[in-house]
Amino acid sequence: MSSAQVVHAYRHLYRSGLRAVQFSKPARYTLRDRLRLAFRRGTVADFSPHKIANTLEFFGYATRENGLEHKIVKNLLLVWWDQERGGHRKPRAKNLTEEVVEIRTTAYDTFNYNIRMLNESMGMCLPAMTVRDPNC
Repeated sequence: MSSAQVVHAYRHLYRSGLRAVQFSKPARYTLRDRLRLAFRRGTVADFSPHKIANTLEFFGYATRENGLEHKIVKNLLLVWWDQERGGHRKPRAKNLTEEVVEIRTTAYDTFNYNIRMLNESMGMCLPAMTVRDPNC
């Protein structure tokens, strides 16, 4: 894929993702940030036209019906939103121990593994990465 096709793929994914979350405020910003991160860190080979088409179809089903696809997208964005905030409601001012830092950096590994397996089985390209900043 050329760089122009990658830009178009990003725009199509973002637009269909916004429709899937019905432009709700915390979800649309989380989706935007996660897609940006995936396209900045990923390579051109990660985004094949077949995977993009399958992901667009998945978002289309999430838009049309309140079924399994919609619930998957909703829960993905809820976990990503919680992950960005560090998993707690209020900011913590105390210093973190080594154990707490290790737990916070590895807490989402199983979740990301499940997303990678979903991508592999369905031929999609949902972002499956951890933002490793335990000091949030």
